[in-house]
Amino acid sequence: MKKLVVLSGAGMSAESGIKTFRDMGGLWNQYDVMEVASPDAWRNNPNLVHQFYNERRKKLFESKPNQGHQLLAELEDHFDIHIITQNVDDLHERAGSSKILHLHGELKKARSTVDSSLIYELDKWELSLNDTCEKGSPLRPHIVWFGESVPAILEAAEIVAQADLFLIIGTSMNVYPAAGLIDYVPSGVPIYIIDPNQPKIQSNRNITFINEIASVGMAELYDILQLKS
Repeated sequence: MKKLVVLSGAGMSAESGIKTFRDMGGLWNQYDVMEVASPDAWRNNPNLVHQFYNERRKKLFESKPNQGHQLLAELEDHFDIHIITQNVDDLHERAGSSKILHLHGELKKARSTVDSSLIYELDKWELSLNDTCEKGSPLRPHIVWFGESVPAILEAAEIVAQADLFLIIGTSMNVYPAAGLIDYVPSGVPIYIIDPNQPKIQSNRNITFINEIASVGMAELYDILQLKS
């Protein structure tokens, strides 16, 4: 079975009502996102950071996977699929995809501020400084913030280097290091890009652009791959 490696971004979840930073215009309640999604923000005003992520988490608990997520999950009948996602939601999981690597963390998880190996699943949307780990330290969102390293990027590069097909869906390819993963795609491997706003990619690779939203683009990909959707 051929290996299809997928890089998904914010556009993948847009149809499920998950707002992106771009949708917010870089602002949230008149705060620059850097003031609520960075280590400095956590040090300066952790309550505000919790408020920001609580709102996002509440929306996620209310959201459902869209047809794009579902069609991608159905492709597991035809390919060995590995999803590398920049998204912090769990919509790929809920749609039924089985192999998912989260580059930027997971919104429904929290971790200790004194021991990063202590990670907890959340069954509620609200998190506060009163929520602590087993060592008594406050929990922070299990998110890779602006200015932090991306621990999973090396594993992601290894996965991409094994691809027989590579799909990019719902990302502008402007966020690094994730955007650099395309450089690890083996020579000659077909690349498909689904996004209504065609990303500018300087490459002479074999790229097929599908300028559609995720659900429509995935249906078109089924036709291109000659599969029944």
